Amino acid sequence: MILGAHRSTAGGVWKAAESGRDIGCDAIQVFTRAPQQWSAKPLDPDDGQRFRQACRDCGISAVLAHDIYLTNLATSRADIREKSIASFKDEIARCEVLGIPWLVTHCGAHDETGEQAGTARVGDALKECLDSAATDSVTVLLEGTAGQGSALGWRFEQLAQLLTETARPERTGICLDTCHMFAAGYDIRTTAAYEEVMRAFDDTVGIERLRAVHANDAKKPLGSRVDRHERLGEGQIGREGFSLLINDPRMADIPIVVETPDLDRHKEDLEFLRGLKTG
Repeated sequence: MILGAHRSTAGGVWKAAESGRDIGCDAIQVFTRAPQQWSAKPLDPDDGQRFRQACRDCGISAVLAHDIYLTNLATSRADIREKSIASFKDEIARCEVLGIPWLVTHCGAHDETGEQAGTARVGDALKECLDSAATDSVTVLLEGTAGQGSALGWRFEQLAQLLTETARPERTGICLDTCHMFAAGYDIRTTAAYEEVMRAFDDTVGIERLRAVHANDAKKPLGSRVDRHERLGEGQIGREGFSLLINDPRMADIPIVVETPDLDRHKEDLEFLRGLKTG
C-alpha cells in the first residue's frame, strides 16, 4: 500500500518531501509551478538534486506532479492551445529536472466542438509534447474528470480513446480520482458496485494502464458531474467505498494520493485510510 498526499512546495520544492515525511507519506504529489499562472519561474539547477535527495532522505517512494489548471489541450481556441502546449512541454522538462516520473493532467474541454474533435486535439498535442521531450523519463497520466461542461475523460470510453489517439502507450497512463468517478456516475460504495466499476475500467481501458489514484470524498451526489472534494469518510462516498479501494489487491503497488481540501488535515486523512486496511 503506497499512500500519500498533495504537498506544498512553499519555501522550496524539497519542502514537499519533508512535510510528506512529517505526516507519514509514502508518496507525494506537487505542483512544480504556480497552478493558476501561465508564466513560471525557471527551476534552479540545484533544485533537482536537492529535491531528489530530500525524497530519498524522507522515505518517499513515489512522486507525482500535477499540471497547472490552465492547460487545455482539447481546446479549439488557437491562442489557448498554443499556450497549453508550450506550458505542458515546460512541465515535462521541469519533471525531468526534478526526477518526477509521473505527470498528472486533466484531459481538457472541447469547447462544444464535439468529443471526437477534442480527443483528436489532445492526442496530437500530447504526441508533440512527448516527442519533443529531452528524455523519456516522464509518463503522462490522464486524470479522469467529473464531466463538468465539455470536459473530456469523465467516461472510461473517453479515457480509452484518449490513450488510443495519443498512441504512446509506453509514455501514457491513467490517474483515477474517486470524487470525479463518483460525480461522473461510477458508484463505488458497495462491494458489488465497486467490482462492477473496476471490471468496466479493466474491460474498457485496462487495469494495467492505471498508474495512480486520487483519494477524495465527494460533496455532491452520484452522477452530479460536479467536482467538489470532501474529507475522506465525510462525503457522499463514505467509509465503505474507501475501504474497498484500500483493500483491493490491484491497488497494492499504485500510489493513492489524498487531495482533500484542508492540507493541514491530510495526516488525519492518511490515518483514516490506513485504519481501513484489513489483513
